[in-house]
Amino acid sequence: MTLIKADLIDSIYKQVCLPKKKSAQAVESLIETIKEMLENGEDVLLSGFGKFCVKEKSRRRGRNPWTGEDLTLGERRAVRFKCSGVLRGKINKGR
Repeated sequence: MTLIKADLIDSIYKQVCLPKKKSAQAVESLIETIKEMLENGEDVLLSGFGKFCVKEKSRRRGRNPWTGEDLTLGERRAVRFKCSGVLRGKINKGR
């Protein structure tokens, strides 16, 4: 199952009893705040869930899988997620 924004909004609406419009504003505000922090290179830590980090990737050699042509991939920034120990424990419960 894929979780979409509408599912988050509906969950807040049911659990917190906020009107749907306010629930939508809360979800949008949270997502915008996370995006702004990541754009600025800041880490986002959500206790009990995990941490979003921006990592700098240097230039590297690559290959076009379609044509097999060698190419150089430029520098870029990528978002990495590391789940918390609490979440990892819940995911692996009973294993």
